Amino acid sequence: MKIASQFLAGASLAVLIGTGAAQAQGAGNVAAVIKGLDNPFFQTMQQGIEGGAKALDVKVTTQAAQNMGDATGQADRLSAMALQDYGCYIVNPISTTNLVQALVPLAAKKVPIVNIDSQVDADQAKAAGFEITTYVGTDNVAAGHLAGEEMLRLVPAGSKVALIAGIVGDLGSNARIKGFKEATEGKLDPVVMVSADWDREKAFTAATDILKAHPDLAGFFSANDIMALGVQRAVDAAGMKDVKVIGLDGIVDAMKSIEAGGLAATVAQYPYVVGAMGVEACKAAMAGATLPARVDAPVLVVNKENVAASLKNFPQPGGAYPDPLRDLLK
Repeated sequence: MKIASQFLAGASLAVLIGTGAAQAQGAGNVAAVIKGLDNPFFQTMQQGIEGGAKALDVKVTTQAAQNMGDATGQADRLSAMALQDYGCYIVNPISTTNLVQALVPLAAKKVPIVNIDSQVDADQAKAAGFEITTYVGTDNVAAGHLAGEEMLRLVPAGSKVALIAGIVGDLGSNARIKGFKEATEGKLDPVVMVSADWDREKAFTAATDILKAHPDLAGFFSANDIMALGVQRAVDAAGMKDVKVIGLDGIVDAMKSIEAGGLAATVAQYPYVVGAMGVEACKAAMAGATLPARVDAPVLVVNKENVAASLKNFPQPGGAYPDPLRDLLK
């Protein structure tokens, strides 16, 4: 299966991926709407959707938001796709609510909706009259726990740490911060938390200010790797090489930073696997299978000890992992 990609300008900017041609549609075909490809995490997710579709002989059309802040544009893309006759929709919303209204027309069609990575608000979905067929993604609280446990391994008990969150109100960011706090409660001192909107430059600015205000800070936990890299740049600029920075996502740039002695660690998600599992979920749902309400994707702490192997195996985990969706297709 040949997958074509095309970038369109202006309000219709999108990445179109399909078999033969992007306009291929039909009851057995899949539509996907993901976050902005300005973030390498979602570039890899796109590759997973493509790879999963090829492996399962599924035709897929994917559109991406213009950037990570393009919540309205992402909803417009989904609204256009909802008017077309796809057999299943994969959605990766920028916020918990920005795709809710665009999903309403799918309720009447009774087609499966597979939510990946960032969750659609369940209460808003219910109020709008539709249900999510299944959610595929990271257990963000558990991932935050792993980050907290790694920080405890790296800094002395009672150390001061700072937390860099994503967009205010984002469920994924909140869950990651919650997991970190739970793992370190009573063991570390979280002196400040700021939201940097998943943005590297905003994280750099915030971290610069935090380091000036707290020169005895021992570490940062950032809710994603893009922000962690901005924080690490601030740490380097301040000459505070002993400050440990832990991110979350497992993007290549973060792992290369770990390898070079920059970031201390990242909790790696596998967006390739999440994308591929989203296609598996669609194929199973279109075949009439009953899907679990939630499927957790694999996560792994990547640090100096295992970063070489993690880079070698990227974009997939180094070993086997449970996948109930794959099992449904046997």
